Amino acid sequence: MSIFVKSTDPCARWRIDSPEALYGTVRACGIIPFFEGPVPGFSVEEMTPQEYWFDDDTMGPWDWKIFAVQQGDVAYGKFLLGGKAAFATAECYRDLLNWRRSLPKCALRESDRQAYEAICRAGSLTSRELRKICGLKKAQMDAITTRLQYQTHLVIGDFERVYKGEFLEYQGWQLASLCCPEDLFEYDLDSPFRSPQESWDRLTARIRAASPAATDADIRKLLG
Repeated sequence: MSIFVKSTDPCARWRIDSPEALYGTVRACGIIPFFEGPVPGFSVEEMTPQEYWFDDDTMGPWDWKIFAVQQGDVAYGKFLLGGKAAFATAECYRDLLNWRRSLPKCALRESDRQAYEAICRAGSLTSRELRKICGLKKAQMDAITTRLQYQTHLVIGDFERVYKGEFLEYQGWQLASLCCPEDLFEYDLDSPFRSPQESWDRLTARIRAASPAATDADIRKLLG
């Protein structure tokens, strides 16, 4: 099934066919999910022609996200749709953090504190390193790090490509490093900032600017 964006869709003005195009689209949209979500046409998946996904020459956005993250002003992590992969500019992510951390459900859990504080001390850690520190299995650690990313306590700071096999081939496996967004983007969380409601309003305005067809219900589901 083709994932070309239809020409009648307002998001059709973006076509992602290179690492630079992915980065530029994130910058233009401000905040966007990786995979298809509630806003029609508004995702990296839907803006990328199908032939760019895992063919013989490129792995498409799955690999191109490394370039976007390494530019230093783009956040990537599981922070939209209740904990699904997404991108945001550092500016939009600051608003997401400001709004999300005002919610009681996003308060740091005691059960997650050991992992969170280990990353705060180290600056950045992989899930593999965290499992060793916390003595947890992969599924347990994945649940914790996903929750911390959704709550905006953690974000992915970098990726390392993993080369396997006799000929050290790269087949899309990557090792992500997790860090605190305030460290990565040098946010001063102690200085006065806009209210959580103002941050919400700015985020919804940015999404509507990118996709005017987005409804209030779509945006609530997207931002969670």
